[in-house]
Amino acid sequence: QVQLVESGGGLVQPGGSLRLSCAASGRIYNINIMGWYRQAPGKQRELVATITRGGSTNYEDSVKGRFTISRDNAKKSVYLQMNSLKPEDTAVYYCNAHLIPITTMSPGYYWGQGTQVTVSS
Repeated sequence: QVQLVESGGGLVQPGGSLRLSCAASGRIYNINIMGWYRQAPGKQRELVATITRGGSTNYEDSVKGRFTISRDNAKKSVYLQMNSLKPEDTAVYYCNAHLIPITTMSPGYYWGQGTQVTVSS
């Protein structure tokens, strides 16, 4: 069974940094796009950043220049380095991957369980 497991969330002061990690496990044939989304209380889930298998990246405007997404294909992992954090970055952050499980050979989107990031003094 395919799973995505996030780690690295927590409480940080404004201006601080956090690094989120997400590892995919299970029998996976291929992982294409990986990304991070977030959902703040009372708001819809929104895209933060994505990265293709080849390393092409895309960022939501409010995080450009502050967040950096990266991945390790051998480790089936994606990371989000978050610098200069602001209170408005407070949200549950979800890992997402478009992948093909060996068991089905059918591509689909998979989600992690989410990790809380709180930016507050």
